[in-house]
Amino acid sequence: MNVENKKFKLLLAAGAVSMALTGCGGSDGSDGEDGNPGGPAADAIQTLNLEVTKVTYDNGSPIVTVMATNEEDLPIVGLQDLGITGAQLTPQGATGAGNSAQWTRNARASGLENYTDNKNGTYTFELQPEPFDAELTQRYNVYAGGEGSTLADGTTSVPRREIVADFDGNGYEALYTKNIVSHQTCTNCHAEGKPLTTRHSGYYTQETCATCHSSSLSEESQWNHLIHNIHNSAKSFEDKYGKEYNGEAAELLIQNNCQSCHVEPEEGDDSLTEWGNWSRVPTMETCTSCHTGIDFKAGQGHSQQNDNSNCVACHNASWTEEIHLGGFNSTKALIDTYGINTTSTIDAASQAATISIQVVDSSGAEVDINSILPMVQRFEIITNVGPNHVTLGYYGKDSINAIENGIVDTANGAAIEDGKLVYTTSKDLKLNPEVGADNETAFTFVGWAMCSANGEFVKCDDPEFDRADTDKYTAMKADLAFATLSGEAPSMRHVNSVNFDSCASCHSDEFEVHKGSHHAGFVMSDQVAHTNDENGLPIIGVDACASCHTPDGTYAAGKNLGAIEMKLHKVHSHGDYGAIVNLNCSQCHTQFNTDAFAAKGALATDEGYTTPIAATCYSCHSYSGDKFKSHVESQGAKVNASFEEANDAAQLETCFFCHNPAISDHTQVKM
Repeated sequence: MNVENKKFKLLLAAGAVSMALTGCGGSDGSDGEDGNPGGPAADAIQTLNLEVTKVTYDNGSPIVTVMATNEEDLPIVGLQDLGITGAQLTPQGATGAGNSAQWTRNARASGLENYTDNKNGTYTFELQPEPFDAELTQRYNVYAGGEGSTLADGTTSVPRREIVADFDGNGYEALYTKNIVSHQTCTNCHAEGKPLTTRHSGYYTQETCATCHSSSLSEESQWNHLIHNIHNSAKSFEDKYGKEYNGEAAELLIQNNCQSCHVEPEEGDDSLTEWGNWSRVPTMETCTSCHTGIDFKAGQGHSQQNDNSNCVACHNASWTEEIHLGGFNSTKALIDTYGINTTSTIDAASQAATISIQVVDSSGAEVDINSILPMVQRFEIITNVGPNHVTLGYYGKDSINAIENGIVDTANGAAIEDGKLVYTTSKDLKLNPEVGADNETAFTFVGWAMCSANGEFVKCDDPEFDRADTDKYTAMKADLAFATLSGEAPSMRHVNSVNFDSCASCHSDEFEVHKGSHHAGFVMSDQVAHTNDENGLPIIGVDACASCHTPDGTYAAGKNLGAIEMKLHKVHSHGDYGAIVNLNCSQCHTQFNTDAFAAKGALATDEGYTTPIAATCYSCHSYSGDKFKSHVESQGAKVNASFEEANDAAQLETCFFCHNPAISDHTQVKM
């Protein structure tokens, strides 16, 4: 039996390279140029392309041919770190009524001794799969390269690449396969080109994970169970190395929203053949990854059952989807019901800012706030000064819960006038009279929440609303307003470094930030935008967060690295405690606006204040301790010094004389 698949284009390309080798002398296939085996072989690899070009069989054993090329379609010769994992797919229901389709790993080969380098860009594996059924779809998961990997020359680096290719049991195109979630969906949170987990530092794609974590492993380790387990905090486990997985960081990010990962493909995209299986094929193995305390066979926590044959009788697709997504969809609908338009003006005599907040409906029509007042959980109004280098600090800012649980705080100056919520600041804003100065601008951030229950707004004294349960709140769309003492154009913080759209790719557009007992919570939207991008679309920045996340830190001063320049880095990628393993700067940053440091001063750190560039680096590199301190101070920085000393040195740092950080490589230096 010797059957080739139908990928003619790649076969012809491989054949052309092979023909170029004909008549070449020498054991390396060279025609005189050492290392260039009969045609232009790649001598540099920015992108590694892999493709399974042929599958043939010898007495039932597959011979798999893999082609490797670079970004210029030049063949790559001399791969040293090439491997392949084989698996076969048992169709849905084949192992028992109600059972999902299952991959079963049946072969594995890696290392130079397990493949033949044909010296023309192709490589051949001879596999002995066990088990093997020619009636089933066969998958070949090919991987190569990675950190420290080079070609046989020992110098040409090879980037990581992983692919899967599915065939039928005779080497032709597969008629049936199982792909539920794409690797591209994972990269909304996980960095492209980086390992998905510290557990297996060499594997980068979920397709690789799904191929290996198959029915050949224990039920707890199979992908349909494991992947849900590690993305929620319902239970934790330790791997064989003692590393604990509790799912807390992932749950914080995606909030148990199935739609974060299970994304319906666009019309005409047939790559995710079974994307809807998450709701269509309920099984005991998958459900127990999130729903703990259930023993199906003993009838504990669920009606007794020994298999999956009757699951769909109760848990049909529409019901399953409604149960899992209903809360998220209803929350989105509530959030979209209203917005706010906020204005601010400063009285030249008193230097107080008067903030006016107009509620609008989804069409933009004005809404009298009295009509929704009993349902308003909180309106939080925060005013600070100096968007680029905030001057009033965390405790000096003017802050009020102007409405709380339907009651207007008239005692502290809040009022409803002509259907709008109005408030005049009571603290001294200490505005600079110099026109155009950063601290001549006061900026006001407004967050608010509504009382809700069962997918609708309710009065805050309604028995259905539990004030102690923050899940009963619905955080609404925030707003940001600016005003100056002179009445001239305000100073504004740059927003071309981080766009909240990047945050939303992982957190979702309806991510309710800071929702809890201490804050109203808020949802970022176009209303906090004050600048458009090159396409005229509003940039939803995170600059409003500086109203609380000030250079002086937050409630713990610098102990929690609370300034916005550090807080986001600390929370998302701080040593081994980062929210996502191997997070890339490009996951959040659209660019690095290093010029913005010219408008900044000292930032509060653990034991004092630090110059702004060094402080930003400190948010991730503080674990380096004295080594970090000695390095940056040799370049003019000050670390954990007094405010006066660090602030005076803020513009004396020379970091960018050598460092030239880019979002693709923040360690980049000028050569």
